[in-house]
Amino acid sequence: MPEKLIIIGSGPAGWTAAIYAARAELKPLVFEGAVTEENRIAGTLPLGQLALTTEVENYPGFPAGHLGGFLETAISEERRAYLPPGNPHGVQGPELLELMRQQAVNFGTRIITEDITTVDFSQRPFRMTALDGKSYEADCAIVATGARANYLGLPSEEKYKNHGVSGCAVCDGAIPRFRNKPLAVIGGGDSAVEEATYLTKYASTVYLVHRRDKLRASKIMAERAAANPKIKFLWNRSVDEVLGNEKEGVTGMRLNSTTGEPAAEFPIAGFFLGIGHTPNTTFLKGALQMNDKGYVVWTTPGRTNTSVPGVFAAGDVADDCYRQAVTAAGTGCMAALDAERFLAEHGE
Repeated sequence: MPEKLIIIGSGPAGWTAAIYAARAELKPLVFEGAVTEENRIAGTLPLGQLALTTEVENYPGFPAGHLGGFLETAISEERRAYLPPGNPHGVQGPELLELMRQQAVNFGTRIITEDITTVDFSQRPFRMTALDGKSYEADCAIVATGARANYLGLPSEEKYKNHGVSGCAVCDGAIPRFRNKPLAVIGGGDSAVEEATYLTKYASTVYLVHRRDKLRASKIMAERAAANPKIKFLWNRSVDEVLGNEKEGVTGMRLNSTTGEPAAEFPIAGFFLGIGHTPNTTFLKGALQMNDKGYVVWTTPGRTNTSVPGVFAAGDVADDCYRQAVTAAGTGCMAALDAERFLAEHGE
């Protein structure tokens, strides 16, 4: 017998979809992803991008304070072993996701810690094959595999992730370590300018580092950045190294010149990547309609429908605009409700 619903992905969208689906007696099966070195390097381990974040100050319901005893009663000792030490600033990314995961489990969600590597959405029941070679069938599917921030690939960048290196200004820019400090954004497109402009609310100075002498951003975005007194442009520069130490995290950056000038170092407290995101859709291999950036297309306004009836998409895998935990969770709820209605309409 095929599953009623398979959910692929384990970020806020996937777990929210699982919570709603489980409470609706759809008995969802979640593929949360495999724990492999390849996924670690790619940033696609189970629990998604939010698990790579420290303090989460903008998810409703978690004001500053120690979760302490609540985590001990809500999450099993085995799963608590994966959590970082607590902090007084509110919930941390891994804590929030473990709580979501446990909530889904409490309602009967089943979990397989594997990647889905291929899908066949050409007919129902849909067929999905996991990394271990096993095949699964489902009458309905939700794709919630998210998107990952693009990084430069420097060892020092990897070393200081979550300790001053970030791929999301909106997620991390307001935390205390960045307040009234010099920060840097790498990139020259609209994403980089948006990140830099947002960070000016908190930083003393925002360096916008670009390899060329002119932004690739749209004219209005470029003009907005040029008019902002807190944004300082570092033209014709590429990143050689992120500087820091174990105690403070990021303390500076060393930049090379693309025009033959000497290398230069700049003191900064935060290093933000503004070079875009890559949706985790390789495994789909064209099974769903995607836009020119590779994101799954929602084909019905206000719904999570994809180009294949019975397959829905939730979270950052289909959202190239907001990419926030709360919006991902919202579309996870929508996808579960859409799936429930689809199954009901088809007598399942």
